[in-house]
Amino acid sequence: MAKQYVLTDAGLKKLEQELEQLKTEKRKEIAEKIKVALSFGDLSENSEYDEAKNEQAMVESRIATIEAMLKNVKLIDDDQLDTEAVNLGSKVQVFDVEFDETVEYQIVGSTEADPDQNLISDESPVGRALLGHKVGDEVEAETPAGVLKFKVLNITK
Repeated sequence: MAKQYVLTDAGLKKLEQELEQLKTEKRKEIAEKIKVALSFGDLSENSEYDEAKNEQAMVESRIATIEAMLKNVKLIDDDQLDTEAVNLGSKVQVFDVEFDETVEYQIVGSTEADPDQNLISDESPVGRALLGHKVGDEVEAETPAGVLKFKVLNITK
């Protein structure tokens, strides 16, 4: 059975937009690069042609990957999210004991994770540690950098 990809509505839209951009703009751009490279003549020593063909292969690979992912998407339904405990799709505000600061994370599937945007995977050490906890719980996450301690302050959709 194929792997199921868990996405929020925003994550699904982002993937669909990326697929559309790759299929329309990027394919045309690469086709033009190949056409220009072909005009240079001898393909045996044509690095522009090789580079364009490699880029084309990467784009086609990414298109195939996204299409396969979209066939096996499980969408997180915001209406069914429980704010009593941290779940996939929850936005959770925590107090980071080590850094003495409050941080808000959204727990998402691994496909959608982007730590720079505070979107953390349910498979990451911190995401996995937070799952199932309630407001007021103190949580320890075993990470490569050591044990991180958090206190759950708030859970929203």
